[in-house]
Amino acid sequence: MTKNLRIKQVRQRLGLTQSKFAKRIAISTSYLAGMELGDKKVNDRTIKLIGMEFNVDDHWLKTGEGPMMRDETDLRVTKAVSLFKALTPIQQKCALSQLSALSEMNSAASE
Repeated sequence: MTKNLRIKQVRQRLGLTQSKFAKRIAISTSYLAGMELGDKKVNDRTIKLIGMEFNVDDHWLKTGEGPMMRDETDLRVTKAVSLFKALTPIQQKCALSQLSALSEMNSAASE
């Protein structure tokens, strides 16, 4: 699998559209689409940006060796943050209230 396809795999695994993924790493949607199709070159800057923004292992992006994520358990956190950022401020407030309620329920259940 090429670097280009690994980038697409990361995006799909995070459940992001090309537009949202591209915006998060400050590139155009058309450039990302070109990379995923293999028409555009994947440079070290792009690999570094993807690694920093989505906690993806740079070595895996370059070679396909090792785990995709620096820490596989962080994938859920990365996805949750991505979803949270897409919400409006009112929706974010509601989501935080729901998470707080779940946390309190979990604490009460473990007592």
